[in-house]
Amino acid sequence: MTTLLHVVCPHCHAVNRLPENRLADGGTCGKCHSQLFTGHPVELNESSFDLHISRSDLPIVVDFWAPWCAPCRGMAPAFEESTRQMEPRYRFVKLNTEQSQKIAARFNIRSIPTLAIFKNGQEIVRQAGAMDTGNIVRWVKNNT
Repeated sequence: MTTLLHVVCPHCHAVNRLPENRLADGGTCGKCHSQLFTGHPVELNESSFDLHISRSDLPIVVDFWAPWCAPCRGMAPAFEESTRQMEPRYRFVKLNTEQSQKIAARFNIRSIPTLAIFKNGQEIVRQAGAMDTGNIVRWVKNNT
């Protein structure tokens, strides 16, 4: 019996069911027909954040960042590369704390960049400070 995973579309935010044994095949959204996995982090905002965190069966790796933050900009290529290496077993997302201040406050984000991993709608771990690709990948694997 195949387990069906809920995967939220990075484009239209519709919740899709995808057989776990077909994750590597990628898949397309049943609503907008776009690819469910793009190899790039998904940009979320206040209207899409909770949907992705609460409805996805994949672990969600969140980069809390801001455009004025030099370490955030410096870590962005490493986060992008980590996404390419770890999809589709994980969903990597970015949340601009300047544009989504209510979410940043709700999760008590005090320094950026901060990475957090959510599973089943709950934050399970967080790490403040910039990391390179190898450290991001290792940190995610060690904490999920």
